[in-house]
Amino acid sequence: MSRWGLTVPMTGLPLAGHREIVESLPGLGYTDAWSAETNGTDAFTPLALASQWAPELRLGPAIVPVYTRGPALLAQQAATLADLAPGRFVMGIGTSSDTIVQRWNGIPFDEPYRRVRDTLRFLRRALAGEKVKEDYDTFSVKGFKLETPPASPPPIVLAALRPGMLRLAAREADGAITNWLAPKDVRTVRGELGDDKELIARLFVCPTDDAEEARAIGRWMIAAYMTVPVYRAFHEWLGRGEALRPMNEAWAAGDRRKALEAIPDEVVDDLVVHGSPEACRARVREYVDSGLTTPVLAVVPGGNLSPAEAVRALAPNAD
Repeated sequence: MSRWGLTVPMTGLPLAGHREIVESLPGLGYTDAWSAETNGTDAFTPLALASQWAPELRLGPAIVPVYTRGPALLAQQAATLADLAPGRFVMGIGTSSDTIVQRWNGIPFDEPYRRVRDTLRFLRRALAGEKVKEDYDTFSVKGFKLETPPASPPPIVLAALRPGMLRLAAREADGAITNWLAPKDVRTVRGELGDDKELIARLFVCPTDDAEEARAIGRWMIAAYMTVPVYRAFHEWLGRGEALRPMNEAWAAGDRRKALEAIPDEVVDDLVVHGSPEACRARVREYVDSGLTTPVLAVVPGGNLSPAEAVRALAPNAD
């Protein structure tokens, strides 16, 4: 297998406590570390630390919202990480969600497709060292130029959950990032992205033989995500709209308990990798066999394993 990533920071472990785990990753067969940005750490700080703790790893944010920082600041932060990890940094951008952008940050979630497209085009030019003076559809830049552009501009990948964004990634980006999908869904995504671009996916992995424990955790996670409009639309496109309709109706009515109970076991089993560490690794390989380039494991606490134990147990070299 060419790539095997880990999401950092891990749940339940302070960022400052990650050094030993991150340093161990290359020796265990991990090739990548990918951050996220929701309501915990920002996307860039964990990667800056990882760039020094494990210089062999490829690093990337999955993803940075295009709304919550100005275009120039995004270029500055991408250039900084590209300097810390030369040739090993990938810039992941996307819309994020209306919850994060509008409800939490007070920024209108307007024209998401165009905003991502415009940001991608701006970053291409800025990271190549150009002076950018351009009126894009969703913002204008008046003469920005990076003081020290990267010697090698980093690849840019797009968060893409539906055909329009996947086709944009295929045309103008270096790949796509997705999450919350089953192995069979990879083929649907590939149908829009094509076979030539890198496809990265965050996979939620709960290493426990207790299926009921894993499903209980998975139901809470699914309810939190799939009731957000962008993810609801994604799973309608993937064909889970009817299976998730009772959950969405109960959630909209304010009945959280009924919403959780309405999520079928088979949906949880589709979207959350769980079982023994051996079974989890085999399941991850099903994604790769279906066309996923880069699996990025997001370890969900389960099975009484510490974060370090889970990382070792789920490593590709554990076989």
